[in-house]
Amino acid sequence: MGYSALPLTKLIEQFASLPGIGMKTAQRLAFYVLTLSDDEAKAFSDAILEAHEKIKNCEICKNFTDKPICDICADKLRDHSVICVVEDAKDVAAFERTREYKGVYHVLHGLISPMDGIGPDQLYIKALLDRIAEEDVKEVIMATNPTVEGEATAMYISRLLKPLGIKTSRLAFGIPVGSSLEYADEMTLFKALENRSEI
Repeated sequence: MGYSALPLTKLIEQFASLPGIGMKTAQRLAFYVLTLSDDEAKAFSDAILEAHEKIKNCEICKNFTDKPICDICADKLRDHSVICVVEDAKDVAAFERTREYKGVYHVLHGLISPMDGIGPDQLYIKALLDRIAEEDVKEVIMATNPTVEGEATAMYISRLLKPLGIKTSRLAFGIPVGSSLEYADEMTLFKALENRSEI
């Protein structure tokens, strides 16, 4: 890497190990951290340690929270009869930004992926089934990504729910608003046709 200072090299390597961070970005972040005052650097490291120590999974939906039950599950104004199943906690944040969804969530913390050695038992699928057995759930929305793993996970869970008589729906996928058809891939166009609605 060309840096003789081992602590700097280690810092760059730590940033580079984060998802979506390449070596150049890792270097920029590491050099930025070196410009922080001692107090700012300590506040930064304390925030990481505090989040790591205090953030746990909600006892109900498995979303990240610093309480036994997250604010969404504790909210009596939410529709607890509709559960949106997502891959991870950042998907919950994406839905919440829309301010349109009024139901609750269930976070799987991954997708079924035999190639990566991840089976149903490593995900929070049993916790979802336990929830459904205990609560008056009318609909489960499968909101996993439209990837091979996301589709496989959605199908697996929907097959488990079918005998329970619970409505299971899948997010519609298609052309993003503001994009051009000529740049859409075949699967996106197919999904857009398949999920078309009357106007």
